[in-house]
Amino acid sequence: MDYTDAVLDHFMNPRNMGEIENASGVGTVGNAACGDIMKLFLKIENDVITDVKFKTFGCGAAIATSSVSTELALGKNIKEALELTNNDIVQQLGGLPKSKIHCSLLAKKALHAALWDYSQKNNITIEGLTKPAEEDDHEH
Repeated sequence: MDYTDAVLDHFMNPRNMGEIENASGVGTVGNAACGDIMKLFLKIENDVITDVKFKTFGCGAAIATSSVSTELALGKNIKEALELTNNDIVQQLGGLPKSKIHCSLLAKKALHAALWDYSQKNNITIEGLTKPAEEDDHEH
């Protein structure tokens, strides 16, 4: 499988890996079909993502998309973070093999799940954010 240098770099040297204690929001998503599980932690202050960390169990593309999604979300306000798409993640990596595009969807869903958790903990509504689906994601 051909991966770009950016994908390999994020796989070999993932950014923002780990956990945030007392995170503002935590999102966990999984894909039963390929076994990838992503957990994303957000620290949000004054509507801005001031810290973001991830833990991912999965393939190199899953780790790379998690790493890039944290870089893209960091420093953004909630509205901007919500507007990030899986295409933004793929472009930042210089492309992904077609069979690995679902990893970028998973990264986006983990971010949305963490924002949902934050909204629930703080009893706020984030415009455009919907409750994450409970079932595992089977898109490929």
